Amino acid sequence: MKAILVKQPGGPEQLILGEHEQPLPDPNELLVKVHATALNRADTLQRQGKYPPPKGASPILGLEVAGEVVEAGINCTKYKKGDKVFGLLPGGGYAEYAVIDEAMAMPVPENLSMEQAAAIPEVFLTAWQALAWLGKLQTGERALIHAGASGVGTAAIQLARALQAEVLVTASEQKIQACLELGAHKAINYKEVPFEDEVLAHTNSEGVDVIVDFIAGPYFNQNLDCLRLDGRLVILASLGGGKVGEVDLRKILSKRLQVIGSTLRSRSKDYQIRLTEDMSRFALPLFREGKLKPVVDSVYDWKDVAEAHRYMEQNRNIGKIVLRVG
Repeated sequence: MKAILVKQPGGPEQLILGEHEQPLPDPNELLVKVHATALNRADTLQRQGKYPPPKGASPILGLEVAGEVVEAGINCTKYKKGDKVFGLLPGGGYAEYAVIDEAMAMPVPENLSMEQAAAIPEVFLTAWQALAWLGKLQTGERALIHAGASGVGTAAIQLARALQAEVLVTASEQKIQACLELGAHKAINYKEVPFEDEVLAHTNSEGVDVIVDFIAGPYFNQNLDCLRLDGRLVILASLGGGKVGEVDLRKILSKRLQVIGSTLRSRSKDYQIRLTEDMSRFALPLFREGKLKPVVDSVYDWKDVAEAHRYMEQNRNIGKIVLRVG
């Protein structure tokens, strides 16, 4: 089959369209003809040789796909040949064909295109894990979402609103309006002012209940100050650096704070299946009703994958960058 390959670890120019052995589905897997996949930060890190795939996963980039079932394993009962599905993968999405555990596959809502469906799995599952499972966000609480215009950020804004929480975000000036249009109640230009000041002013010094953070080091102390009593800080990445200078740990004690770190790709298959099932029950009806929507920044032909990677690394996108396969 055709697939996007990495000639050697390095920049986007190392991505080429080549040939790779087609995967075979095991008894619990579906073989999917891929119509679309989407970019994730993990793809750019793996391309550079900094983020190897989990043991047993495909070496091909790509953590999510949308496509059509062409073969179902002998133990599969939920989907059959011709069904349109989408879902999260441990790898292998940048290819003509991919295999997915049947329990990880979700039906493509009829009102969504393949490109839109491919933009859902990684960001909405990551956001659901952060808000509902780890952050335990409740109706009436407040959530602060950093990088609000990122793929996970745009998903988290919508999910937090669907959970009936008040949503604050940080974003650069050119991305603030997009966050407000998605439902954020307050959008803060983190480049202009310390976000802590804006959060506390907006909340009458009460702070927020849950923070979803991708920046880590530079934001850590401000995050602690922004959390109210029993607040939860969920750290999903360390894009700003992994080290902090001085921290007053008494803030964590006195406010009974929880600091939680997590990734999704390294989680067990059982965990990912349970997360997929839980998110599906909540979110799929809302996608069908148009109350949730995948945010697609741009769609590239997969032959232009290097250009798509460059665009992501320039941090210009609002929402997901999608590759049309085939």
